[in-house]
Amino acid sequence: MGLVCSNKDQMQKMKNHGSIGSSGRLSAEEYEDEEISKLAISTFQSKAEEIERKKVEVREKVELQLGRAEEETRRLAHIWEELEVLEDPMRKEVAMVRKKIDLANRDLKPLGLNHQKKEKEYKEALEAFNEKNKEKAHLVATLIELLTESERLRMNKLEELCKIIESMSLKP
Repeated sequence: MGLVCSNKDQMQKMKNHGSIGSSGRLSAEEYEDEEISKLAISTFQSKAEEIERKKVEVREKVELQLGRAEEETRRLAHIWEELEVLEDPMRKEVAMVRKKIDLANRDLKPLGLNHQKKEKEYKEALEAFNEKNKEKAHLVATLIELLTESERLRMNKLEELCKIIESMSLKP
């Protein structure tokens, strides 16, 4: 914008100076038109140069930022690779442990069912054992009573027989 104003000022000065002269080749209007054309071309060229300079500056800035972005992309890719390397062994170990847990669960299920079955059988066998033990105890008690009663009866019988024998031996 500064260039445009200064060029207009120059054009105005040229108008104020007047024509070159009547004997000159160009009339004042032609001279003025030519100067305006030169000034316009000069202004256009300076603007084109300024645009080109700014274009180069912007291109350099863009290339610099692209370079930084590419460097950051490379850094991020490297960091990503490092993270994957860190995660990979953990993933493998976790997968192995999970697989072992699944195998253990698969093995535990029938063992648990077998344990429950055996525990039920044990309880039933223990119950049957306790019942038979009670029955045996009752039978042993009954046997002792019977033996005691039998012994008592035999003793009574023996005493009777002894009395009979004594009474027979006293009678001659």
